[in-house]
Amino acid sequence: MKRLVFATIVVAFSASSVGATQIERACMRADRKAASRALCGCIQDVADLTLSQSEQKLAASFFNDPQKAQDLRQSSNPRNERFWKRYKDFGANAGQFCASAS
Repeated sequence: MKRLVFATIVVAFSASSVGATQIERACMRADRKAASRALCGCIQDVADLTLSQSEQKLAASFFNDPQKAQDLRQSSNPRNERFWKRYKDFGANAGQFCASAS
């Protein structure tokens, strides 16, 4: 039931979020074996529900620069710490809801 409700929200939200594809594009360009339009699109849908546009831009940059993610994670800056918590939640949700899209 929880999955059905989330899927309904994702479909409704993604229909209204035209142009919000930063993470999807980064995912597809990352040239990872498991990347597919379905998987990257699902990850983008979860990002649209959990991250702001500026947070998505930052998260998308991690695909090209994984060290940037590591540096931000280890930062003691309160703003970075708040972002990292939201980013971890995003990753957990994407992992849970996009597993069947790969």
